[in-house]
Amino acid sequence: MTALPLFPTSVVGSMPRPAWVRRLINDDENIEDADRVRWMDSAIRSVVALQEAAGLDVVTDGEWGRKSYIGVIAELADGFELSTSDDGRPWTVVTGTLEPKQPGHIAAEATRIKSLTDRAIKSTLPAPALLGERMWDPVASSSAYPTRESFVEACVPILRREVELLRDEGVSIVQIDDPHLCLFVDPDVRAGYDDPDRAADFAADMTNQVVDGIEGVRLAVHLCRRAGARVRGEHAHEGGYGPILGALNRLKVHHLTMEFTAPQAGDMAVFGEL
Repeated sequence: MTALPLFPTSVVGSMPRPAWVRRLINDDENIEDADRVRWMDSAIRSVVALQEAAGLDVVTDGEWGRKSYIGVIAELADGFELSTSDDGRPWTVVTGTLEPKQPGHIAAEATRIKSLTDRAIKSTLPAPALLGERMWDPVASSSAYPTRESFVEACVPILRREVELLRDEGVSIVQIDDPHLCLFVDPDVRAGYDDPDRAADFAADMTNQVVDGIEGVRLAVHLCRRAGARVRGEHAHEGGYGPILGALNRLKVHHLTMEFTAPQAGDMAVFGEL
């Protein structure tokens, strides 16, 4: 693990993808597998070099190799079916019992970055509660997992193993991304739950089960204000971080990566309560 300065700089994790990278990921063209791998290697080399040129202390691969950020769980376990949403985005749904199939898939992303840079490396994983929110369907999933919570719990050991392998690969920061937890800042979202604080605490506790006790790597949680949804004109989920402070203070990680670019996110005075 590379030593970090007191205030290390990095991107959150993902980086905007040029059109040719999107075509590469989405199989829009008839490209031989060997060429696809070679071109993706070149793409990731360029995004790492961009971060180095900007002087960042910690670099990522921009998540450029992933067709779907949360769908990467389907590379780690069987039990999923891939479909396409109405707007053309890939959509993954759990339909069977999870069985580990390719541990180290995300760690292999880190191996590729290590060959390109001597900077510290950050790797990212989706939070288990986020997977439950996006991938559990009451009709398609209930025969394997009767409740959303039972599916979330089943994701924990698969994600935890990946964190351990990332640590063994020498990654400096493993970041769990949980935009789902951040939804509980919104009064409209909270109104849809019988007990929103309990649901937020459950999300935090599941992340804790993924990371608790793992040493030798810096652990982080990213709280996203759904920038992609804002770009698409979807609901902005307004509200400062106050309603989820209890859940945030439950998290057993070294630092939080919090978004303040959205005006409705409040201000940094919240740091005094963390």
